[in-house]
Amino acid sequence: MALTAKRAAFFDVDNTLIRGSTIYFLGRGMYQRGYFTKKDISRFVLANLRFRLTGKENKEEIARFQKSATDFIGGHSVKDIEAIAQEIYDEFVSPAIWQGTIDIAQKHLANKEEVWLVTAAPEDMAVLIAQRLGFTGALGSKAEIKDGSYTGAMVGPLLHGKEKATAITELAKREGFNLDDCYAYSDSNNDLPLLQSVGNPSAINPDAILGLRAMAEGWPIHDFRRARFIGRALSPIVVRLAALATWLTPRRKSR
Repeated sequence: MALTAKRAAFFDVDNTLIRGSTIYFLGRGMYQRGYFTKKDISRFVLANLRFRLTGKENKEEIARFQKSATDFIGGHSVKDIEAIAQEIYDEFVSPAIWQGTIDIAQKHLANKEEVWLVTAAPEDMAVLIAQRLGFTGALGSKAEIKDGSYTGAMVGPLLHGKEKATAITELAKREGFNLDDCYAYSDSNNDLPLLQSVGNPSAINPDAILGLRAMAEGWPIHDFRRARFIGRALSPIVVRLAALATWLTPRRKSR
């Protein structure tokens, strides 16, 4: 009898699993503990904000954000940051979790499906979040470590956009997942490569572009925000136009 391929659900983190930015929470917690100055945190927040607002695969913005995402932990002991990350999870991350997303993840776990986080945030922080929530694992941007301390550099690219699709494809090969049977969840149009890599994509708290795309494609939409405008404010005409635009957009090649 042939063995059934394992299945997994892949979840983006920022604004999909939690309200806000994981890296911002980490930076805020480190600032409060005296690791750097107001000028440092302001520069970091600005890079984060600019990266979020571009909404495009802008290499310069990605590079700027990538540098800011690793600079602030550079020179600090891995053990020290791990201890701080535990506190930051309890203080900032846990209260910001969307319970609706947790419920979806728990259903996958109950169905014997693995649950993985996939995020641009540092992988060490993503792994911590996955462990605290009882998920299978996490993929994130890898910070370089030498002699027990972070160097401030990255190992490989920022896990963003197409890099997320590449990461889960490599994971699927190692773990024996059939991506056509897998699931993916995100709030951002930037994660279309991730969503299109699986057979069962869904939108959670989607931005405007992803909301339109999801409706046009017939993907499930879960909105746990108080203001649930998607589906109410958009007329059937807009949805049809979105569907036409989507139809004209080249689809991913089949594997």
